[in-house]
Amino acid sequence: MELYWTVKTLHIMSASVLFGSGAAIAFFMLMAWRSGDAPGFALAAKHVVLADWVFTTTAVIAQPLTGVALAYLAGWPLTAPWLLVSYGLYIFIGACWLPVVWIQLEVRRLMAEAVAAGEAVPDRVHRLMRIWFALGWPAFAALIAIFGLMVARPALA
Repeated sequence: MELYWTVKTLHIMSASVLFGSGAAIAFFMLMAWRSGDAPGFALAAKHVVLADWVFTTTAVIAQPLTGVALAYLAGWPLTAPWLLVSYGLYIFIGACWLPVVWIQLEVRRLMAEAVAAGEAVPDRVHRLMRIWFALGWPAFAALIAIFGLMVARPALA
């Protein structure tokens, strides 16, 4: 049973990192963008990309690995309805997150170029950030829904 608690702890910790890093990254990127300060925004974008790779990516990988292991150790069928809904939401989050990662990389590049040229935040960055913002809300809501499913484990069938 010790293995179960170890895996459960890792699962909860990686879920917390996923949620926390997502919220922090969104906050700092949004505030930097809204400031209109090109050098500050460029620096924030640079660090947000790094944080996303270090923290979010690690948690994104750990979640399904620890989740499947946890379900197996707990004796839950991997086809339990609440797990199936969770898988779907997780895939949906990934479908939102992958374009967000590309946008963050592109914003980082465009902002570095703008700052080097002494320019303001480019119009293209504003367009990308509006898409980034729009993708964040449904992904964040889906992550909260997964937390609810993990806690309640409702009988959905």
